[in-house]
Amino acid sequence: LPAIGAVIVLLMPGDRLARWAGFLFALATFALSLWLLPAFMGDGASAFGSRYGEGVHFREHCSWIPALNVHYYVGVDGLSLPMVLLTTFITALSALAAFSITKAVRGFFSLLLLLETGMLGVFLSLDFFLFYVFWEVMLLPMYFLIGVWGGPRKEYAAIKFFIYTLAGSVLMLVALLAFYFYAPAGHRTFDLIKLATDPEIQQAFGSATFMGWRFAPFMFVFLYIGFAIKIPVFPFHTWLPDAHVEAPTPISMILAGVLLKMGAYGLLRISY
Repeated sequence: LPAIGAVIVLLMPGDRLARWAGFLFALATFALSLWLLPAFMGDGASAFGSRYGEGVHFREHCSWIPALNVHYYVGVDGLSLPMVLLTTFITALSALAAFSITKAVRGFFSLLLLLETGMLGVFLSLDFFLFYVFWEVMLLPMYFLIGVWGGPRKEYAAIKFFIYTLAGSVLMLVALLAFYFYAPAGHRTFDLIKLATDPEIQQAFGSATFMGWRFAPFMFVFLYIGFAIKIPVFPFHTWLPDAHVEAPTPISMILAGVLLKMGAYGLLRISY
């Protein structure tokens, strides 16, 4: 829905219509996210499942790139549900706060909805490749939202954010490809649930080496750095003060309210 909204906002004939369209699409996305709640009400601990992959509701699963065994695989569990609700709620508030934006209004609201698409995709993805795609989708909208609509040092803050995040993404990409190629033949997959539960994959990862180091701890370091940059934790934190200060208020809301939680979520989801 926010992805469709991003396209429609660009087609709006005036700034006033673009503001209201952007806000209504964000508000509608929040309203639809509330529909996820009843599936978890009264479910208690079973919403998380006693084993990774159990308790996943609203699954959508179809083949995307068959040659690489990549799937469009999304779903909601007890870990991702609070993040989905938080994302849609804060984005709706940010869209309301963005009514004060007067510069390139259609572009701002379109990028805001595209950013929401990337954030929701990260929280819903159950395929590592799809997770990575949505993780990268977030990068460009945030770069432009800071670099175009930010404060006096907006270019510096945006480039610094871009470089730090891109460095973490490269390490994550190495881990993603390593997980695929180090898995036994016939078990190569990006499915996060299978990666965490398939005994053949677990055995292969436990005995493999990467550049002379044990595979599993080495990959964890790669993933940890990638997610630590997004949290951010010392010594990968220096991009945050500049980004917060220079970002426009609606984007600073999303930065503090959602984006900084994504690193911790990634550690819990991917590094299970």
